[in-house]
Amino acid sequence: MPKLFIEEQLREAGMFTDFESSLYDRQIRLWGVEAQKRLNNARILIIGMAGLGAEVSKNIILGGVKSVVLMDHRNVSKIDMSSQFFLAKDSLGQNRAAASLVRAQLLNPMVDVVASSASPDDKNDMFFEQFTVICAIGCTKTQINRLNQITRQCDIKFFAADVFGFTSYIFTDLGKNHKYSKYESPY
Repeated sequence: MPKLFIEEQLREAGMFTDFESSLYDRQIRLWGVEAQKRLNNARILIIGMAGLGAEVSKNIILGGVKSVVLMDHRNVSKIDMSSQFFLAKDSLGQNRAAASLVRAQLLNPMVDVVASSASPDDKNDMFFEQFTVICAIGCTKTQINRLNQITRQCDIKFFAADVFGFTSYIFTDLGKNHKYSKYESPY
């Protein structure tokens, strides 16, 4: 699709400013205006700001969601300093989420990024209901089960993941109403 045609469609629909149109141009071409509009309305909670959490956060913030809450109750360790790229040299001993906030926000000024030093265990169920997507990284099995029950009841998209050296896992629950489609490779 020609760039001028896309920009004209966006302006006519009143969905994006000229700045947003240019910022998200590649994404709009890739997955379309409606998908970008849904992204721009997404409220994301990312629990766990070690290396994987930083990578997930970067990609979500660059994607142009409405808001992101970075949550981690742990402090920056020496290991974090070698695997988490949001951290500054003086971050050692600080809260992981708070230490990640400034550099995460710099990725996309259109996204409201907030840090929370709370543990998910300290939050009541209603806290989680404000989000459209929850990513739980490095959480315990008990935390994952609780979060998945909340997200399933409230039709919130849920992802749980972790990395252990060369081993990793991901669990995805996109809700009762999500429709999966099979992709047939042309090869």
